[in-house]
Parts: sequence; C-alpha cells; structure tokens
Amino acid sequence: MPYIRVLVFMASTVLTAHSQEAAPAAVALTVSGGIGSQLELKTADLAKMPRQTVVIQEHDGTRAEYEGVPLLAILRKAGAPVDKQLRGKTLSGYLLAKAHDGYQVLFSLGEIAPEFGKTPMIVADLRAGKPLSGELGPLRLVCPNDKVGARSVRMLEALEIVRPRK
Repeated sequence: MPYIRVLVFMASTVLTAHSQEAAPAAVALTVSGGIGSQLELKTADLAKMPRQTVVIQEHDGTRAEYEGVPLLAILRKAGAPVDKQLRGKTLSGYLLAKAHDGYQVLFSLGEIAPEFGKTPMIVADLRAGKPLSGELGPLRLVCPNDKVGARSVRMLEALEIVRPRK
C-alpha cells in the first residue's frame, strides 16, 4: 500500500509540473487605444525592460519604496505619441489607467512627455523588494510627485491611449 501512495504522489507531482509548464504566461498589462495595435506585456516582458526605483509617502504617512518599469518606456514600446510626435492635435490625447476593480485615472499625454511635463511615473511590481500582491498588485502605477496618492492606481491592468476626435 505505501508503494501505491508513492506512485500516486509522483504521478500528481509530474502532472502538476507539466501543467504549470504548459500554461501560457498571463498578461500582466494591456496597452491599447490610439497606437495602432494592442500591446500585451507579460510579467517576463516587464522584467526585461529598464527598471527604476521611487520612494513615495503612503496615505498613512509611511514611506514606501517601489520598483518597476518607467511608464514612459512602456508607452514608447507601445508606439504612443510621447516624444517629438506629440504636437498639435496629439496634445489633446490622454492616457486612461484602468484597475482590475474598475477604478480609472486620467493623465494628459503632455504631462508624461519629457518635452513638456516630464512627470516621472513607474508601473511597479515590487514594494520594498517584494512582489505586490492582494489589493496592491500585481501592478501599481506609482506617481511619486503627486502630493496625494489617488492617481497611484493599484491593481493596474490596462493603459488606454485616447485621441479625441474633432
């Protein structure tokens, strides 16, 4: 009887390992809108991009260190107009950051662009060196220059570039 338990354990371990390997990596962040085609970034994609660390003051007064990918790097990868092409009508465009729970925050493309506002923001996946989880993660848009943290979107899952029609 002990041999059967060992065989069942070994079979379940092999099946579990195989199913974990075969499962596709989940999309961590979707970038869509006025960029041509949708960009889907998985956790592994974000890990390969440039990293930055910022320190912010949380709503309870404590200081927290977040690490992640600069928002500007993600928007550039998606083909968003955030550099020299941000002129004229494109300046009326904006970025809509969407959370898993339905929370949404709006940023003008001009405030993000390095030639205008150059507001530093990161899409963080680490806090104090540990992965974000629960109601904070797995991703959080962190706005270190904001005096109030309401635009630091927790549970970030999508960025949408919107270009108003005229």
